[in-house]
Amino acid sequence: MARNLAALRTDKVERLLRRDNAIVIGSVCLIILAACWYTVAGIGMNMSAIEMTRMARPIGEPMQMRGGVIWNAGYAVLIFLMWWVMMIAMMTPSAAPTVLLYTALKRMGPEADRIAWLSLLFLTGYLIAWAAFSAAATFAQWGLELAGLSDGPMMTIRSKGFAGAVLIAAGLYQLSTLKTACLRHCRSPGQFLAEHSRPGPWGAFRTGALHGTYCLGCCWALMLLLFVGGIMNLYWIVGVALYVAAEKLMPRATWLVPLTGMALFVMGVWLIATPWVFAR
Repeated sequence: MARNLAALRTDKVERLLRRDNAIVIGSVCLIILAACWYTVAGIGMNMSAIEMTRMARPIGEPMQMRGGVIWNAGYAVLIFLMWWVMMIAMMTPSAAPTVLLYTALKRMGPEADRIAWLSLLFLTGYLIAWAAFSAAATFAQWGLELAGLSDGPMMTIRSKGFAGAVLIAAGLYQLSTLKTACLRHCRSPGQFLAEHSRPGPWGAFRTGALHGTYCLGCCWALMLLLFVGGIMNLYWIVGVALYVAAEKLMPRATWLVPLTGMALFVMGVWLIATPWVFAR
């Protein structure tokens, strides 16, 4: 009799866990699909991302378009949303395993009756961290356009030398101890949750925001590469997103990060040196 009761309890827990996982996975997939669709549609811009991608030119040589961009409060909000929606589309897939692990751990604790709600709060906190990055990227884009270093309509760096400098900076950050420390947290979600998970709705949001902050510390320099290849260039968006996922989900590939850092550094030096070499 006792064995039958234990088996029933185990079966009930498994069914509840499958239900919670289905709710969380479904919600995450809807968020990713909506963000991807909105990104491809152009996020409120005059052209879609597909059209912008077709018009892409070599690094540092964006297509010249008539007319400029007038920065006002409305346009700044649009650019912020463009960055944030892109970050949601690019970063949520690599965060999904941590969200599912958080869901499984909460199912075994005293908060099992509201696990789906807590998991969504965790994801919200994670995405809020990337909202902070999106605000900083918006200011950076505005500053680059004011300085004449970025083409407004194409949203791409217009100087090979400056594009090379960004690549070098991103490559050096890949080789830094801060990158290594942040990536360690992203690659070990179980250890992160064991150390930082807190109870309650605020605890779920705080834990997600902290995880997002570590993820931001790991990936912010890679996101700046969008300025180099084109903020709305789908090849660069997809490429960076896939690489970020590989960094997090392939912890045994210890060669990946330093190799990428050296490749970015060499590419940056080549971009800076090429005009000088051919000018001689």
